[in-house]
Parts: sequence; C-alpha cells; structure tokens
Amino acid sequence: MGRRRSKDDREHFVGNWDPQNARDFMSYTISKGYEIDSYELGNELCGSGVSGRIDADQYGKDMITLNELVKELYPNGSQRPKVLGPAGFFDRKWFETFLQISGPNVVHGLTHHIYNLGAGVDLALIDKIQDPYFLDQVAQTYRNIWMTTKTFGPWAGAWVGESGGAYNSGGKDVSHTFVDGFWYLDQLGMTSTFDHKVFCRQALIGGNYGLLNTTTFIPNPDYYGALLWHRLMGKEVLSTTHDGSPYLRAYSHCSKNKDGGVSMILINMSNSTSFDVSIINDMNFYLDSHNKEADSGPEPREEYHLTPEGGNIQSDVVLLNGTPLKLTESQDIPEMNPKLANPSYPIHIAPDSIVFVTLKGFRAPACVEDQ
Repeated sequence: MGRRRSKDDREHFVGNWDPQNARDFMSYTISKGYEIDSYELGNELCGSGVSGRIDADQYGKDMITLNELVKELYPNGSQRPKVLGPAGFFDRKWFETFLQISGPNVVHGLTHHIYNLGAGVDLALIDKIQDPYFLDQVAQTYRNIWMTTKTFGPWAGAWVGESGGAYNSGGKDVSHTFVDGFWYLDQLGMTSTFDHKVFCRQALIGGNYGLLNTTTFIPNPDYYGALLWHRLMGKEVLSTTHDGSPYLRAYSHCSKNKDGGVSMILINMSNSTSFDVSIINDMNFYLDSHNKEADSGPEPREEYHLTPEGGNIQSDVVLLNGTPLKLTESQDIPEMNPKLANPSYPIHIAPDSIVFVTLKGFRAPACVEDQ
C-alpha cells in the first residue's frame, strides 16, 4: 500500500510504504498469541528487482517505518520480532545505500537470496552440483555480503534469507535426492566461513527442493544432512584447509556441546576417488595431553558416513553408516548414532559420500571454555 508505478518504468515502484495493512496483520497475530520470529518487508525488490524494484533510499526509509511499528506493537524487547531485509539478490551499491539510509540497529538480518545452480530444468544440474570449481564461484558473493555488512551495517548479521539451489522449484530428479547434499551442505560450510548467521532453505515442503516429500512428508536426504549439521556443528567456525583434491571439501566448527571438541564435515564429490584424511591442528597434534582420561587412552572419534542407497546419487534414501534412514513405525526420526573409530587412524571417505566427524580430544583453543 502507498506505492505507485513510475510513469517511465512499470517495474519501478515509488512512494512511501503505507504500513496500515501490516499494522492490522501484526495486531491480529498479537491478539492470537502467535509467536513471530521476524518480519521482512517485500520480496526481491532490491537492485534490478524481480518483476518489480524499489530504490535503496526509499526502501531504507520504509524499513525505519517497519522497525518503529514493530517496536510500538511489541514494547517488550525480549519478545520483539526481528526486522529483516531486503530479501533479494545482492547488488553491492544498493545494499550499501540501504544500510546507510536505514541506519544503526534497524535491520537485524541483512537477507539475500542465492540460486547459484541456475534453472531447475538445466540438464547439467548434477554436473554443477559435483563441480567444485563451479560451486566456488558463489564464494565471492558471500565474501562481498560479509564485507558490506562489516563496513556499512556491523549491527546486522548476514543471512541467506532464501536458497533452494536451483530456481523454479529445483530439479525434478535432483533437488530432493542424495546428490543435492553436495551443494546444500557445502553451502552451509561456505556461508559459515563468511560469517553468515542464518541459512534459510527453500523449502520445508513444496517444489522439488523440499526437505520433506510433498505427498508423504517423509524426509528427503537433505533433511538428515541438515539435522546432523544442527546437532553437531557449533556456532564457532574454525579455519580449515587441506592439500588434497578440490573434490574433497572440508569445514570445521567447535562441537555443538563445545567442551574443547571439534566437529567437521568432509564432502567427497568425486564418483571414483576415495580419500583417507588425517587431521592435525596448527601445532601438528590434537590429542589433549592434559585430558583427565588420557591415562585410559584418547576418546574414540565419532563418525557419521552418509551414502546413497544402492550407490545411486539420485536416490531418495540415504544410508547412515550403511543403514537406511527411515522413519520408525511410530513415524519418528530414527536413531542417528555414530560409528566409533580410533582417532589415530585416518578417516576414510568413500566416493560420493558425506562424513560428519566429531573429535572430542582436539582441544582447539577457540572451543575451550574458561581458558
């Protein structure tokens, strides 16, 4: 409400946003006792826009209006929803201007959208997903977003507000299958490296890229990958490098439960080459000599090997340590227990596989509390 189309360009909208509809909607949700996490103004209106666009300075002013409305209707700061924007594709100058106009502490999350795999109908979709050089191309966008936030909006965190890999509902025989995990989990690792706080997956249900089957609601492989990431990977991101093939991706975080432990993900995009990985820290050791359990030997390493059923990367069924992950008779998520391994032995990563690893004895300084 309140906007009008420009006389010279039908896709260019001008005029101040009228928040009356938003006020009515928010008031209704409050009256119902609904808990709202965040509000976002518009969709894909930044930069050149998608079917419509708004100038950065106008959007910045409108976000100030939205923020004031949220503060008015939610006076209790501890229960106040976040304010997010601009919910579109990154345009450096537009984003910089928007942050300068809206000013400090208006936007909580600087949201941008990513569909770096292109169209879902692309016959080369699988090839893109398994091409590390192609996947690396989007890293510059994440770096630019990170630097823009750091320079012009340090009060806001960078968010991937929407991403399904391939646009137009994803790839019919690709986005809901095991192979999509190479793209998805690599994106989680990459965005974390560039200080993104949130990655919103398109979608939980719907299209070909849903985390759940759209008719049965049975989890697709990416659901289990996301669940393991949530359970194992903490918020502190560690610098991780390796001197092997680019088809092997590696990301490390402090473990979710911390205690000095490290959790990492190793992604083998090669369909023919296996890797044996030995893990060291910058001082070429990781077993904690001061561990109270050192006399009884180091704690076992926990490994979660994800592979496709039958070796078919387009399978909807994912195996955990060789066992299919399927709902229980009561329709609950199955137990997802690790395989225990001697931490002094290399980690074996089979072709076309994803491995989560937790090292309880690593003792990375960033992961040790009360140093």
